[in-house]
Amino acid sequence: MLPRWIAGLGCMVVFLTGQVVWPADKGPPTISTGSASVAGKRGLLATATDEKEKKPSGSGSLSARLPARAAEKLDRGLIARSCPDGKVYLSWRLLETDPAGVGFHVYRRVGSAEPVRLTSQPITKTTDFLADRPPFSASDSRTFYFVRPVQADKEGPPSPQVPAPDPKDPKPYLLIPLQGQYTFQKVGIADLDGDGLLDYVIKQPADNIDPYEAYWKPSPDTYKLEAYRGDGQFLWRYDLGWAIERGIWYSPYVVYDLDGDGRAEVAVKTGQGDPRDPDGRVRKGPEYLTILDGRTGKPIAQTDWPSRDGFGDDLRGYNLASRNQLGVAYLDGRRPSLIVARGTYSLMKVLAYDFRAGKLQLRWRWDNQGLPRSWQGQGAHWMHCADIDGDGRDEVLLGSCVLDDDGKPLWTTGLGHPDHFYLGDIDPTRPGLEIYYGIETRQRERNGMCLVEAATGKILWGHEGPTRHVHSFGMCSDIDPRWPGSECYSADTDEKKQFAWARLRSAQGKIISQENLGGFGARTVYWDADSQRELILGRQIVKYPQLKNPIGQIEGRFVAVADIVGDWREEIITCVPGQMRIYITTIPAKDRRIALLRDPIYRIDVAHAAMGYYQVPMLSYDLASTPGP
Repeated sequence: MLPRWIAGLGCMVVFLTGQVVWPADKGPPTISTGSASVAGKRGLLATATDEKEKKPSGSGSLSARLPARAAEKLDRGLIARSCPDGKVYLSWRLLETDPAGVGFHVYRRVGSAEPVRLTSQPITKTTDFLADRPPFSASDSRTFYFVRPVQADKEGPPSPQVPAPDPKDPKPYLLIPLQGQYTFQKVGIADLDGDGLLDYVIKQPADNIDPYEAYWKPSPDTYKLEAYRGDGQFLWRYDLGWAIERGIWYSPYVVYDLDGDGRAEVAVKTGQGDPRDPDGRVRKGPEYLTILDGRTGKPIAQTDWPSRDGFGDDLRGYNLASRNQLGVAYLDGRRPSLIVARGTYSLMKVLAYDFRAGKLQLRWRWDNQGLPRSWQGQGAHWMHCADIDGDGRDEVLLGSCVLDDDGKPLWTTGLGHPDHFYLGDIDPTRPGLEIYYGIETRQRERNGMCLVEAATGKILWGHEGPTRHVHSFGMCSDIDPRWPGSECYSADTDEKKQFAWARLRSAQGKIISQENLGGFGARTVYWDADSQRELILGRQIVKYPQLKNPIGQIEGRFVAVADIVGDWREEIITCVPGQMRIYITTIPAKDRRIALLRDPIYRIDVAHAAMGYYQVPMLSYDLASTPGP
């Protein structure tokens, strides 16, 4: 079993006991990354503008400096779905531990009969297969499928088998029934029990109360976390109680294997008792970072949440203090740490914890008190954690400002609060990673929409002209094959906070279109067989620019997009009352790629989807210009 290079990561992956690690003993001849010390060697008050002339220096191999990075174990993720023509579509994962040139045989087993191989030759071009549906009779037991890897004419162990879809029920999604006719707001995706199958932790219901005075209202009930196995089995429920108001900013959580035992924990903000004021707000009482056992939902560790001190005691201070986030970062390059954040628009506090041997250990703390104005109010509605300076350790991207892996300030643009920001290899024509920003803070001259060099904070291009309030989640994905890299979309508001105008730009800053793409943003998904993402506009999946010719359809409230099962294409999670639906493409693939969850930026983005305002996950490499293995 040979390790494999993952394009754009500067690291390798191999299995080690029940985990996966990315050791750095070998690598490709060159890796384009940024300088490791843009601000750390300049002191704490650095801004991105101090480094206008600096560029990432990483043109040589960094492999000798990259440590091992732990990751979860995944099985093949095999799925079987019905097709309109009556056939059965099968799809499975290619893993980074698969040897080069590996093929796959597909098997079917009916009842107690011996399995029958359906492939005459190993499948090597893709990781999917269309099977003829076998004849069914009343005496038949259930039919199952599985795959085996093939290398040098020798077959490896079988994948977990999956049942054939019911021919009378050709629904285009996997269904996980909930415990009642309610909705859910968020979902955390990870393996809770160590069997290699991804499981789900939802937060229900789908209500969202904003702390801002004009939007706030009393919580009618409490939030509950619920865990479900990947096969739909209900595991447990945890009531967050009246100390946690029913809104996104009061209730962050992430689901991740924090201690490396092969099973994911749930980290969540909790409180104690019923500390509500007469008006229903929670402005006092203890607050905690609590770790729940992913298998049982029982608390196993706890420590104090960053305090409300310093935000103010009035309604403005309540709004500012009620902005809470959680993140996951590999601060030492090897093992995950928790990032606990409070504050977005003024004071910002960040603490980093390690969860080791059943205990939470403080790693470092930071706040922006006493720093220049360019460090104030730079937070976002999301958090990225990734290695942006090429030292093998993750930085913490809070919005328009970034902390180094040791908790020291790295850089800030000083542009203010971004309503959306996306990190990845957005422009593959230049080295390193980039960040696309849509800045809510009013910009009087320029850069309300801009692309930034991730290693230094240097603005590469920006919108020329004023912006009032660039709003909501925007879009940053490769949707147009005519331009290299990911296209960037944002929209501004008018004086009534309604849609005013929009720009769709190439990764190099060229204006492609001024059309309205879903208002203030559009979700995207890898759905068909090419290397571009498709747009999710309402209930329709469409290719740009043929927006009126849908290639797929979904129902329910959109919740998330992720590569959860099957090959590298993504699934769409929606919610209808009483159901979680996981929509799966059955369009035959044209190539194969390693599961997107193995990309470090993508995996952390998927983890962070359980908190904050949702953004689709990004990649550390440009998929269109990176050939599959």
